[in-house]
Amino acid sequence: MFFISREASINSMGYSMSKLNIDSELLCDSDTTTSEADGSLRPQKPFNSLDHEFAQATKLKSAPHEHLSQVLPGKREHNVSTVKMLAGREGNYSGRGRFSTSDCRHVLSRYLPVNAPSVVDQMPTRAYVSQFSADGSLFVAGFQGSNIRIYNVDKGWKVQKNILAKSLRWTITDTSLSADQRYLVYASMSPIVHIVNIGSAATESLANITEIHDGLDLSADDDGGYSFGVFSVKFSTDGRELVAGSSDEAIYVYDLEANKLALRISAHTSDVNTVCFADESGHLIYSGSDDNLCKVWDRRCFKANGKPAGNLMGHLEGITFLDSRGDGRYFISNSKDQTIKLWDIRKMSSNANCNPGFRNYEWDYRWMEYPPQARSLKHPCDQSLATYKGHQVLRTLIRCYFSPVYSTGQKYIYTGSHDSCVYVYDVVSGAQVARLEYHSSTVRDCSWHPQYPILVSSSWDGDIAKWEFPGTGEAPAPLIKKKNTRSPYY
Repeated sequence: MFFISREASINSMGYSMSKLNIDSELLCDSDTTTSEADGSLRPQKPFNSLDHEFAQATKLKSAPHEHLSQVLPGKREHNVSTVKMLAGREGNYSGRGRFSTSDCRHVLSRYLPVNAPSVVDQMPTRAYVSQFSADGSLFVAGFQGSNIRIYNVDKGWKVQKNILAKSLRWTITDTSLSADQRYLVYASMSPIVHIVNIGSAATESLANITEIHDGLDLSADDDGGYSFGVFSVKFSTDGRELVAGSSDEAIYVYDLEANKLALRISAHTSDVNTVCFADESGHLIYSGSDDNLCKVWDRRCFKANGKPAGNLMGHLEGITFLDSRGDGRYFISNSKDQTIKLWDIRKMSSNANCNPGFRNYEWDYRWMEYPPQARSLKHPCDQSLATYKGHQVLRTLIRCYFSPVYSTGQKYIYTGSHDSCVYVYDVVSGAQVARLEYHSSTVRDCSWHPQYPILVSSSWDGDIAKWEFPGTGEAPAPLIKKKNTRSPYY
């Protein structure tokens, strides 16, 4: 394990950072506390480097060629400068005459999208969803005020489609783009998920007025009108299916080709806040719930036994979001216990009967701060590989992700936070490498461009902010303070 000093890491990046706090000595598996006076984070005990094949695989994805990193026989330099990398390419040290994929990632992953942000859009209602398309050419933002906007990134972030959602209940809870970028689905606190053809020429998409928003009903015939809400919805890679998690403790799989519900799983004992496909095959599904459990479902054997393939324990509070690494083996989870955890599904168990103990405090994340006495608690049967701390998961289902494969080799984890910031962690060392400050309210979602050092954050202040490297050099647009006239938190 190695650490880069604060001064060295800033000098190696070679740019000024507006309102950015970088501290690569801040260790996330520590009991960190925040000073109300200066917002500083103080590590209490060291983070153990990820001693697992995951760490080695992550390093290999973004490690420079051995001829470029070798300092002395048997000794390698982990963090090779960009100048040295370019000189090595010109000298053809690798014998290939070009950078390998891992060489490119090693260079690109040094330049984080942290420069002073520019404002992509401002809306009078809370922003709930951010999402780049798979190729990065489109960006989707969903707002509480029924609006979903699709921006054309390649054409100066021009609004390509402005969708006014149909039958909205409370807010847009989630959206998902199909891999071919022809369709978008959106969900709210209703069992009906709507699908929109976004390839049409019209910019304004008013539900069933200018365009058809087909409703996909996930409820059974006898369930009645609005029996539950959908918190999470995702397209499969081939675009033929949707998977959804709901407030009725269930997972739904909808067959788009047959236009019918293909599978309903009574998955958890509380709200299913998040679901996703594990990989491109679509056989494995991950789910996270307010029952504090992450579960793995194998559709190939579910009909035979009706049980999950396994359970993963470790969180002390509900799960707000899951993101798969895309390999059918690893994923991360964000939780109301104020941590992100990294999981290997090979460590899952067939049951979840380990009791974390009696909670001797009353707490509701929707309007209360996390109890100080809970921060030091540990799950007695924690099956996770690593834990990352520093951000705040309060008020809403805040999301976390692996950084892109192409530009970083997935060596970072990033997340929104209730303290109005975006946090970036090193997935192997656990170090907090960046803390992006700009917004004036909770950052619920954020998305990293799949190819370029661009990160976009969406906040409850209504702003969609774009962070870049090296950035435009312009100061961020001033925030317009809005009166809080909204109803209590859901």
